[in-house]
Amino acid sequence: MAGLAALLVAVALGTFGCSSDSGVVPVPSASAPMVKSAPVRVQIPAIGVDSTVMELGLRADGTMQVPPAGFPAGWYSGAPTPGELGPAIIAGHVDWQGQPGVFYRLHDLKSGDEITVVRQDGRAAVFRVNRVEQFPKNKFPTDLVYGNIDHPGLRLITCGGSFNRQAHSYDDNIIAFADLDSSHTA
Repeated sequence: MAGLAALLVAVALGTFGCSSDSGVVPVPSASAPMVKSAPVRVQIPAIGVDSTVMELGLRADGTMQVPPAGFPAGWYSGAPTPGELGPAIIAGHVDWQGQPGVFYRLHDLKSGDEITVVRQDGRAAVFRVNRVEQFPKNKFPTDLVYGNIDHPGLRLITCGGSFNRQAHSYDDNIIAFADLDSSHTA
């Protein structure tokens, strides 16, 4: 839990690092959270995402690691796994070395769009986007992203807004909020 607390402080300070540089069984119901199983792939048809997922932890300074390149996306292992009770966190770059990154079009997601996260156990957690918002990094909504929720949720995070050439970073974060889709049946 200390790791999560360090991450919350780091995220609140806007340190999510963004730089330029089938055998799947759907989850039966959102009323029963899934057991723990790490994600291996994220698929978002509405924006053309189909990426493997790597594990992310914390850096020595307490900030969340970020993927080392524009692809793949990364799951923060200090949070619930997708489908478990609580907010699962998947981060990805908007761009990398002048090329679109895995979450280049995250800002284009709309309410109701589907996100499928394939898990190591062979099951798929299917989520529906309920909103996408842009926040200044210095006003990152830590509680909205990492705080406890009473259902399985998913938060997708990337950078957005203006690119600050001096800082080699974007000024904002784009966050897609989604909930486990209770209408999916096995």
